Amino acid sequence: MRGEPWDAAGAAARRGGLTLRGLEGMPDLAEASALFETVWGRTREGAPVHSEVMRSLVHAGGLVSGAFAGGSLAGAAVLAPASGRGEAYGMIAATAPGLGDRGVGRALKLHQRAWGLDHGFEAMSWTFDPLVARNAFFNLTRLGARAITYEQAFYGYMSDELNGDDEADRLVARWEFAAPRVVKAAAGEVEAPKGPGALPEGGVLGPDGSPAAAAVDGAAFVRVPADIVALRRTDAAEASGWRGFVRERMQAAFGAGLEAVGCTRDGWYVFGPPEPSVVPAEGVWL
Repeated sequence: MRGEPWDAAGAAARRGGLTLRGLEGMPDLAEASALFETVWGRTREGAPVHSEVMRSLVHAGGLVSGAFAGGSLAGAAVLAPASGRGEAYGMIAATAPGLGDRGVGRALKLHQRAWGLDHGFEAMSWTFDPLVARNAFFNLTRLGARAITYEQAFYGYMSDELNGDDEADRLVARWEFAAPRVVKAAAGEVEAPKGPGALPEGGVLGPDGSPAAAAVDGAAFVRVPADIVALRRTDAAEASGWRGFVRERMQAAFGAGLEAVGCTRDGWYVFGPPEPSVVPAEGVWL
């Protein structure tokens, strides 16, 4: 098992012409901090993650992964130890502008997985905005993670270009490194799920007037906009309407004992029964 994760990470790096390594020195960490600020912007409290904080996280047993293209930092991601045996937490990740087609994000995640297994971690969790369709497809389908709970107003209100001026709800993704779906995804064996098709009886229209929620054969489907970030700029009221619509239906799906097990390319979340965990119960922290 220990060879496969590094093989998968190496293959992803080669496809993008990338070099991946852990960042430990202050110059590298300062460059990573600057990249996070470029992508995520400055908050009222300053840079998203300071280099000093990352240095402390590395010293405490965490990892800052860096992906380099031609000697320049193309992306970075931060992993920290979490409560619970063998658990890790993904704090932040970013790809340099203009490099979104190089597979940097996937290479960074696979680097975290390989490093995590080598250092005794069995699973990793992180949060993401449920309204960002491309992130949902990446996390749930391309990586094979599952969304296991919905956190309302996780960051309270956020006011920036990416999040708009609205409550910052988040889905919690759980990525069990040795789960069969994760191993297959790491090998590039990804089969995108299918949406509900024609709106079945009892289906619901979304804020844009098109089908956006349905239940079929024990599964639940919830659609999000194609580009919520652009919508927040052009129609903040409709974007906020999507927040409430998706929140209500996803909370109902989780309340019914389902998990988000995939997302289609056109933004349909697929909710199904929980999958068996490959991590011992005492290692689960959520």
